[in-house]
Amino acid sequence: MVAAAVTGAVLLGGGADDEVRPGPTASSPAVSSPSASAADDPRGGDDGPTPTVEGWTVVANPDQGLAFDVPGSWAPKSRSWVTYVAEDDDPEEKPLVAMKAPAVLKEKWCGSDGDRDGSVDYTPLAGAGTRGNNGARSTEEIARNDSANWVYGAFAQPDRDKVATEPVTRFTTDSGIEGSLATSRSSGAAKQGKCDVNGKATTFAFESADGDLVSWSFYGAADVADEVPDSTVREILATLREYTPSDS
Repeated sequence: MVAAAVTGAVLLGGGADDEVRPGPTASSPAVSSPSASAADDPRGGDDGPTPTVEGWTVVANPDQGLAFDVPGSWAPKSRSWVTYVAEDDDPEEKPLVAMKAPAVLKEKWCGSDGDRDGSVDYTPLAGAGTRGNNGARSTEEIARNDSANWVYGAFAQPDRDKVATEPVTRFTTDSGIEGSLATSRSSGAAKQGKCDVNGKATTFAFESADGDLVSWSFYGAADVADEVPDSTVREILATLREYTPSDS
């Protein structure tokens, strides 16, 4: 299950305050907001860069100095918001993979009360965000592992063998960033509830101008009527660029 926390994450390759704390499901009504001002302003008052696509919304992660654009139907979260996936049976919810300052599409795309506790858990249609990957050995490794972990954690548990990852390829964004790209998909995983569907994820990893390994990832439901097309995923990814957080 995709979860969220209004804090940093230990897997994001950031600074000393980047510590994950388990949170509720990403779109559950129980999710707390970081503050009233941040709830009103999803980017926490940081002007950040401007969109490069007319009519789209900019999504910025000041901690990593990364920004990308999403269609207007997507909803950016605050810059302190972390979305992650963990093993279902892990009481500590140690993230398998995470992203910070993401944007979400159709946050309440599907709702169910699978544990019958009287509370509805919501599943988003898709999400995208960025993270640091310091400690990884290569951009190819990041692209393979992160895309596979997003699909496994959000859509295929406990059947990791139901996740297939396509060969890593090279990709260049419109701003000239070159890196490694991989897409993973699930097929045939056990479905226990109405919100259990096949999923897909794409991760683009590269070395930043500062020499750090960083990445952008998309995850979303697959084989459904309103699946985000791969062409749209690439269009969003193409807008990824580096920026200086003080820039307006």
